[in-house]
Amino acid sequence: MEDLVIKLVETEEEMEGALGVRFRVFVAEQQVPAEEELDEFDATATHAIAVYQGTVIATGRVMYGNEDAAARIGRMAVDAEWRRHGVGGQILRFLEEEASSQGVNTYVLNAQVYVKDFYAAHGYVERGDEFLEADIVHILMRKEAES
Repeated sequence: MEDLVIKLVETEEEMEGALGVRFRVFVAEQQVPAEEELDEFDATATHAIAVYQGTVIATGRVMYGNEDAAARIGRMAVDAEWRRHGVGGQILRFLEEEASSQGVNTYVLNAQVYVKDFYAAHGYVERGDEFLEADIVHILMRKEAES
């Protein structure tokens, strides 16, 4: 997949592409209410996208200033036809590297339980009990960067 580019969102058009993926995955597929999908953190988060031949096919974001100085990764979404091709893992690594470049070496995220094995395969460890977020069962997961 040499035509695949993972990058930071830099333009309004790229942000629209990222939101398009999120709406296809979370709102259309998973029935998350649109008003819950967009939040106040979108304006200040650092967003990444995967672009294939000019089309945004995946996204994720990272936020700083959270509990115990950890970077919070979230809104990870990959278009259905691109799942299980390593795109999500590339977005996740990109966001971790971005956080590390900001001096943050601890990452946390709320994983949907059905994909927790994906995050575990990338070094994340479950913390605490399962909980509902947007009527979907999640679990807090955490990773310490290798030093």
